[in-house]
Amino acid sequence: MKKTWFITGASRGFGRVWAEAALKRGDQVTATARKPAEVADLKERFGDAALALALDVTNAEQVQQAVEQANAHFGKLDVLVNNAGTSLFAATEEASDEQIRGLFDANYLGMVRVLRAALPLLRKQGSGHILGVSSGLGITTLPMIGFYCATKWAVEALHESLAQEVKAFGIKVTLVEPGAYATEFGKSAEIADVLEPYADFRKQFLTRLGGLERGDPDATAEAVLKLVDTENPPLRLGLGTSILPRARAAYAERLATWEAWEDVSNAAMGELKATMAGWIEQQAQATPVRA
Repeated sequence: MKKTWFITGASRGFGRVWAEAALKRGDQVTATARKPAEVADLKERFGDAALALALDVTNAEQVQQAVEQANAHFGKLDVLVNNAGTSLFAATEEASDEQIRGLFDANYLGMVRVLRAALPLLRKQGSGHILGVSSGLGITTLPMIGFYCATKWAVEALHESLAQEVKAFGIKVTLVEPGAYATEFGKSAEIADVLEPYADFRKQFLTRLGGLERGDPDATAEAVLKLVDTENPPLRLGLGTSILPRARAAYAERLATWEAWEDVSNAAMGELKATMAGWIEQQAQATPVRA
C-alpha cells in the first residue's frame, strides 16, 4: 500500500536517502529542508508524489504550517521521519551557553515541535509511524561531542515515553539509531574554540575520528523501508554493524557496576514511607483538561 511520508532534514544524508527510496517505490513524500532549493529537484524528478517545503525546525510557526500544508496536500500522514539536526564539537568546558542552547533547540526541541504539530493529525486518523532519528551516540558516548550525545540521549528518553503515550491511538514509534556513516553531517557541525589544556587531546581524537570506518548511507534505505512496512515495528532499530556490540558492552558494564554497588543502593532506601497516592489523586483531579 502506498505510504505518505513527512521527512525533516531531507536535503542530504539519511533524510535524502530515505526520501528518494520512498519515492522510487511509489510512495508520496513531503521533503523538508531549511533551504527549499535543496529538495526542489525531488519535485522535478517525481512530480506530484513529492512536495518540497522550507522548514527550519527551530521555527515553531513554520513547523506547524509545514505539517498542515503537507496534510492538506496529501490528505494523510503515514510515516513521520524526525531527522533534522546539527552537531557541536567541543569539550564540556569549551562550549558556550549559546552554542549548547542552539544545539538542543535544533536536535531536541525541534523534534518536539514537529511531534506537537503532527500528533493531533495522527491521533485523528488513528494510525501512523513516528521515526525519531537518534544515533549510536544515544547509547554510548564519545568525548568532545558530549553535548551532541546528550541531545540524542534526550531523544531516546522522549520517544521511549512517547511510545507508551500514543500506543492506544494506534500510533507506532521507533528510534532509528545509525552508527558511523559516510554522510556530510559532520561538515555542518559547529566547532567551539579550543582551550589550550584540551588541544592535544582534540588533535588525537580528530585523528581517531578520521580513521573510523563508515558505512554507506544508501545501504540503510532497505532497512528503513522494511521497518515502516512491518506490522509490529520495534521501539529501536540500530543501523550498521557497530550498534549491537557497543550496546552489549555498555550494558554489561552498567549492570556489573549496579550489581557491585547493590548493597549500598539498597541501604540508601531507608525506611519505607507512605506513598504519594493521595497527592497524585489530588493533582489528577485538579489538572484542567484541554481539547
